[in-house]
Amino acid sequence: MNFFRGVIGGQAAGPQPSGAETIQKLCDRVASSTLLEDRRDAVRALKSLSKKYRMEVGTQAMDHLINILQTDRSDSEILGYALDTLYNIICNDEEEEQDESEDENAQKQADDLGALFTDKFIQDPEHVTLLLTLLEEFDFHVRWPGVKLLTALLKNQGVQLQGVILVSPMGVSRLMDLLADSREVIRNDGLLLLQQLTKGNAAIQKIVAFENAFERLLDIITEEGSSDGGIVVEDCLLLLLNLLKNNSSNQNFFKEGSYIQRMKPWFEVGDDNSGWSAQKVTNLHLMLQLVRVMVSPVNSPGATASCQKSMYQCGLLQQLCTILMATGVPADILTETINTVSEVIRGSQVNQDYFASVNAPSNPPRPAIVVLLMSMVNERQPFVLRCAVLYCFQCFLYKNQKGQGEIVATLLPSTIDANSISAGQLLCGGLFSADSLSNWCAAVALAHALQDNLTQKEQLLRVQLATSLGKPPVSLLQQCTNILSQGDKIIRRGSKVQTRVGLLMLLCTWISNCPIAVTHFLHNQENVPFLTAQISENLGEDERLVQGLCALLLGICIYYNDNSLENYTKEKLKQLIEKRIGKENFVEKLGFITKHELYSRAAQKPQPVFPSPEQMLFDHEFTKLVKELEGVITKAVHKSSEEEKKEEEVKKTLEQHDNIVTQYKELIREQDSQIQELKEQVASMTSQNEQKQATITQQLSQIQQHKDQYNILKLKLGKENQSQSNSQGDVSQVNGLQTEELTQLREEVEELRKQHTLLQTQLDDKDALINTLRSEAAQTAEGSAGGSENTELLKELEALRSQVQSQSTEINQLQTEREELLRRAEAGSSDVVHSSDGSLDSAKMAELESRLAAQMTETERLKEETKSLSGSRADLEQQLASATSTVAILQTEKAKLQTEVQESKKEQDDLLMLLADQDQKIHSLKQKLKDLGETVEDEDDLDAREQTDDDEEEEEEEEDED
Repeated sequence: MNFFRGVIGGQAAGPQPSGAETIQKLCDRVASSTLLEDRRDAVRALKSLSKKYRMEVGTQAMDHLINILQTDRSDSEILGYALDTLYNIICNDEEEEQDESEDENAQKQADDLGALFTDKFIQDPEHVTLLLTLLEEFDFHVRWPGVKLLTALLKNQGVQLQGVILVSPMGVSRLMDLLADSREVIRNDGLLLLQQLTKGNAAIQKIVAFENAFERLLDIITEEGSSDGGIVVEDCLLLLLNLLKNNSSNQNFFKEGSYIQRMKPWFEVGDDNSGWSAQKVTNLHLMLQLVRVMVSPVNSPGATASCQKSMYQCGLLQQLCTILMATGVPADILTETINTVSEVIRGSQVNQDYFASVNAPSNPPRPAIVVLLMSMVNERQPFVLRCAVLYCFQCFLYKNQKGQGEIVATLLPSTIDANSISAGQLLCGGLFSADSLSNWCAAVALAHALQDNLTQKEQLLRVQLATSLGKPPVSLLQQCTNILSQGDKIIRRGSKVQTRVGLLMLLCTWISNCPIAVTHFLHNQENVPFLTAQISENLGEDERLVQGLCALLLGICIYYNDNSLENYTKEKLKQLIEKRIGKENFVEKLGFITKHELYSRAAQKPQPVFPSPEQMLFDHEFTKLVKELEGVITKAVHKSSEEEKKEEEVKKTLEQHDNIVTQYKELIREQDSQIQELKEQVASMTSQNEQKQATITQQLSQIQQHKDQYNILKLKLGKENQSQSNSQGDVSQVNGLQTEELTQLREEVEELRKQHTLLQTQLDDKDALINTLRSEAAQTAEGSAGGSENTELLKELEALRSQVQSQSTEINQLQTEREELLRRAEAGSSDVVHSSDGSLDSAKMAELESRLAAQMTETERLKEETKSLSGSRADLEQQLASATSTVAILQTEKAKLQTEVQESKKEQDDLLMLLADQDQKIHSLKQKLKDLGETVEDEDDLDAREQTDDDEEEEEEEEDED
């Protein structure tokens, strides 16, 4: 203990050990002491020396400190000391706070030292896993140093540590638990830790987002006072930016979770906006950046449009416009708000229409667009604010032909109001002012009003400007070319590169893809000589861009020339270039545009961001136009007249082909509509058919029930006749009756066999007919319904009618059979009258006769129903005139045939049942004859006798031959 007092406390007598020796002894004590108190004191001493002797403690004590974290988990105090010591040797914050007089090499050496110790610590991934496990400890003295240590490790070697944490089980989830800690110090440092963890790693960003990070962070922002909050709100917003920026999955999750709606209260500002604190400005700036991340032009168009729609529906866009028109808002917040509104309305027609309706709170009220343009053309406004207004105007006109038409309309003579300032007047004023930046901004803004809009390009040709008193007005196109080519004063203005570049970009956008504008431009006899002179001269570096733009403008005049002017046809302009400039020289000058250092910067993103006004030369949309036209202009200049003629022929052929395709498309549309109508008709006919089929099915079921009852009566009658014949007392009379009945039954059996054969033949014919109808129905569905096919269908219908008539004949035959059976029943009843129990049999027969009379009545009713069905069938025949109902009618007739075939099969079954009964009766009668002593030969005996006779005849023939 005296040793520790000497290190920590006062001076001891004798020579003092060096720092390295002291650290070595402390490390030995940490490694060898068995008492926890001794180890704790040694680690506390190392902590006190770790800042002054960072190198020595890091190299000698790190392994011992890590061992303490592994072995002494039960003591939170020693764990806290060990974690603080590791933090001191790894963190570079102390060195960052050193005096400015300290040289940079020492600072770099200190940074390298932190990276060296970080690499040593994370060399074993188990150390990081151990540290993540310690973060689960609730003790403040363990959890807080652990959070700080992990943050320092991430600052020094973020990528490597992210990889270790990503594969560690529940690693990210443990860190997310820090946001739920009730101690604000740990929660706030946890925010800093998550900021470092989520930098540049999309996988970790997704895991953090799906660990409910958005909900927790937005709750913290609300608890801390939103934009009026402190540094904690700023940390939450920075973490949200890390999670959402360039991460489409998290952006979609943020939108689907309805978190955009929770952003609206952030932008509620009062009437008094004076005295904003620096922290509030920072917070609101980050909040605006968060909105811009969700609607950034670099996002996918679908995701951006969905977020824009949500922002309008929840009122966020309206709130931003309120800030835009409010007074007292700091300049940097106003600039960022303009940029945010720009991207919220970019490409969204609904949002653009709303922005066009916003008015500034002035007297009289003015549209917000007009107020913003006034700031853009005012040279006293800050440069970044003017750039933001230009960006807002460009986004308002992006894919907004309605807005473009409204802007151009303010320049037309019929709509100019002398008592109010319009957007067109401000743009013209800026275009011809003495400020070159205003010239450039106005030219670019006007070019965006013409972007991809042929109608407005032609409308702008009507704009007339009054240059001075007593002189006739000139067109806007003429005035722009005059600034470039005429007048001493105008030339001095036009000599400014920025002004000339802006005007040339406007002219190129204006006349591109507009042959009428090209004709108007070439109509001025001075324009082409001016352009050729500018291109052919050898000017300095600053003028090379102007030369390239002049070459582009002349190339557009060639490419979009309709040859309406004899002096400036395509061929003559190419000859002029070849004589005055040279084709190779022309192409080289044209390439000056894309080779300019500021061209690639402007092509990266739509927002105009420039370090200084002098570098404001290119517009993003214009770079797209140059990329599109540079190649085709080069080809057009090198092409011969013959190649152009061939191209024109190809174009005409393509136009004819397009016309043919258009005609076919219209024909297909008409056919589609007709098909749709026919489908509707078929559907209605199908429904009607189904209803009629249901009615027919119901009627057929009733008929089948009556037939079943009829068959049952027939069977009962047969049994009663059999019992009556068996009750006769006289044997000779019985034998005579049996012989006569046997003969009669044999004849009936033969007749029934013939009927069965006939019905089987008719059934086969009907099956063949059904197959024929099916094939014809398929052919009819594939082909068109013509008159000849209708005739064939009528023939088929006649065939079907004949089949139905044959079926009616069969029904009549069955009725005849039934009458025969009735006659036999009456004959049997006359025999029964002479028996002893005649009264009882007479009652039974009366009952049978009543039933048969009812069956006759029912049969008559069925005939009437059959007549009504025939009437409905006649109605269906009338519908054959329509080609679309052919298939349905065939299906109906086929269904009828199938039903009748089923009826025939059922009737055959009935006949088979009768045959079986007759066979049974014959067998019983034969048995009785055998019992009475009569010789009765069965069919099998007859067949055997015939076979025997045949054999005997064959033997006799063989003997004769021998």
